Amino acid sequence: MIYLDNAATTPVSEEVLNAMRPYFSELYGNPSSVHTAGRQTKGAIERAREQVAQAIHANPNEVVFTSGGTEADNAAIVGTALGYRERGKHLVTTTIEHHAVLHTFEFLQEMGYEVTYVSPRADGIVQAADIAAALRADTTLVSVMAVNNETGARQPIAEIGRLTRERGILFHTDAVQAVGLLELDVEALGVDLLSISGHKLHGPKGVGALYVRRGLYWKPTQHGGAQEFKRRAGTENLPGIIGLGVAVELATARVQENYAQVAELRDAMLAILRAGVDGLQVNSPEQAVPSILNVTFPGAVAERILMNLDMAGIMAASGSACTSGSLQPSHVLMAMGLAEESVRSAVRFSFSGQNTLEEVTQAAHKVVEIVQRLQRR
Repeated sequence: MIYLDNAATTPVSEEVLNAMRPYFSELYGNPSSVHTAGRQTKGAIERAREQVAQAIHANPNEVVFTSGGTEADNAAIVGTALGYRERGKHLVTTTIEHHAVLHTFEFLQEMGYEVTYVSPRADGIVQAADIAAALRADTTLVSVMAVNNETGARQPIAEIGRLTRERGILFHTDAVQAVGLLELDVEALGVDLLSISGHKLHGPKGVGALYVRRGLYWKPTQHGGAQEFKRRAGTENLPGIIGLGVAVELATARVQENYAQVAELRDAMLAILRAGVDGLQVNSPEQAVPSILNVTFPGAVAERILMNLDMAGIMAASGSACTSGSLQPSHVLMAMGLAEESVRSAVRFSFSGQNTLEEVTQAAHKVVEIVQRLQRR
């Protein structure tokens, strides 16, 4: 199998798996217990909290562990909207966000909030000036993703962060696709909340983290026990949190190496596709992170391309895994102004440091063979 769908999920690395193993067996104490077994696991969780905090240049007490990126996005947006509802009920986001963000804003609209959706330019990048134009006196929160999960487009987070900080408006970014590829410093970026997911960076599924800047009047959205310093109730996913800490630490330690490696893979695939496919359209902008390559193959429907690739043992995607099975064309590519026909012929290839140049080259030639055959029909 050649796996080129790393934007959907990644395999757990051996280092992460080895770090998690003891917490499934001998180190199983409830972190809320005051006895020795509980104190051992509580200490391990706090070490993971430090690892995540160091990766984004935050304080450990600003990190809240969650069940993944979706919960982190939900908690960031709803918790902020509730905490600042007396100041205003106007919120701003973009039309290219992950559905974990978009559907949360739709939920808040049902609750009486007003949301402005800012569209990107044709390259899939949202302009800070367009965000500025959407702000109002009663705006309390802006949410813009750091890296788009379908095109890899990097958004101008630092520029937007300066803008929101000047206006006294809170700023959240979904950084799920950015950790391990980009240097992330919450202060330099000017963000107040930031979401992370473990399974996008060779960590386990079912665990993530939310950075919440100290001093925010942010309302927790999950209630019960006093876990996570009363910010997220529920017995902690102990092995998952340990794995997340190690995964984040490893990924951030190898940022430059990871970036260079996936850039080589992306460039190799793109060169072969351009040489072999007539009319190839590249939907990922030049400023995209190299881990994601989104292209349109005119005259060949993505569903058929992917089915043929799957039969050949090559895994890719036509968009976000969270919308798999949907009959609707990609909302991201549509927001960029692509024709629906082009959108339905778009395929996303996504790479990680565990891919090799040999397998990516092999996959690219197979893609060319399949597309050429489908275009002749």
